[in-house]
Amino acid sequence: MYNSPFMMLPGISPEELSYLQSATTGFNEQQLNGFLMIYNSKRRSPDDMILYCVLGFFVPGLSRFLVNQIGMGILYFFTYGLCAIGTIIDLVNYKSLAFEYNQKMVFESLQMVKMSNNI
Repeated sequence: MYNSPFMMLPGISPEELSYLQSATTGFNEQQLNGFLMIYNSKRRSPDDMILYCVLGFFVPGLSRFLVNQIGMGILYFFTYGLCAIGTIIDLVNYKSLAFEYNQKMVFESLQMVKMSNNI
């Protein structure tokens, strides 16, 4: 577990680590390195996400825009983070926001690796 190449990802949680390991089961070293390169560029660290949520008090909806929830970002922007209540909830749930976004990025990264191997 500690010699996993996923351990280099900043702020990785045990849930994310197990999700990544199960998603990349059967990958050879070249596929795994390609996946890591793509995924690392798309991933949002929970440590960064808490910063985005705090900045959401000054730029409402920032954290939602950064996790590609454009509709919620617009709603937060025009309602000042749902009167700051939504921003506070995001601040409490920053890890789940990051994990949900990262799950989508795992899927996209897997698709890109699989497409590059078919060529």
